[in-house]
Amino acid sequence: MKVIFEKLIRFKDDDGNVRYGEAPQGDDLVGQQVLVYDGEVLAPLPAAPIIYGIGLNYKTHIAEAKWPTPPNPSVFTKPPRALNGPFADVHIHPDCAQTMDYEGELAVIIGREIKNAASEAEALDAVLGYAAANDVSSRQWQMPEVSGGQHGYAKSFDGFAPLGPVITAAGKINPAKPGGLKLVTRVNGAGRQRVGTDDLLFGVGQLIMHLSRGATLDPGTVILTGTPGGVAAFMEPKAWLKDGDVVEVEIEGIGRIRNKYVFEQ
Repeated sequence: MKVIFEKLIRFKDDDGNVRYGEAPQGDDLVGQQVLVYDGEVLAPLPAAPIIYGIGLNYKTHIAEAKWPTPPNPSVFTKPPRALNGPFADVHIHPDCAQTMDYEGELAVIIGREIKNAASEAEALDAVLGYAAANDVSSRQWQMPEVSGGQHGYAKSFDGFAPLGPVITAAGKINPAKPGGLKLVTRVNGAGRQRVGTDDLLFGVGQLIMHLSRGATLDPGTVILTGTPGGVAAFMEPKAWLKDGDVVEVEIEGIGRIRNKYVFEQ
């Protein structure tokens, strides 16, 4: 689809007005926690009608989980209020704090209404662009003995979907290129996840075809395409996040988000 930006940024200026602009390029500002016109960098979308999450979609994650390869995408949803800014704190309810995790992910932003996409080309034509995301997860709420193994509730709390720092136009990057886009997740500066998006089991076009089957994807819909191996849940010993930990997700061609986990008392 035709777009008129390369890297769309949304920010609040020093007068409190929300504005959109083209993110500076060539000066290492994209992905950094910087002031824009003495303002605050916001999530590039003001709202999302729905946020889709995809589980078990990186081969490295399937391998570390030791689960069977799914024949179709494993889908869950996050509510609109899960959307969070690229540099905002993630506030954690006390009942969620024991097993906090991160999931660095490539996010797809739908730009036009689409239903029943018949081909990957048709599906990809509906993509506005891409962003970096963190599918924040409270693992205790997805344990079989607690919830029967469903994932949605564990990932659906307010602010559990940091997104940004920009939307890079779909025509400017290609997640399916040889080697993929490089994705890196860090906790307090230490690398936890490092992979290319060519490790995806189901590509962006396939995901949109699946999600649009019998269902309309509205503009602004966010699709979190899955996380690679390296999450805290499968480390030994398990490296659950603590109050004050900072998680960064950086994706080639997009930039870096950076969020502190704040445990509420």
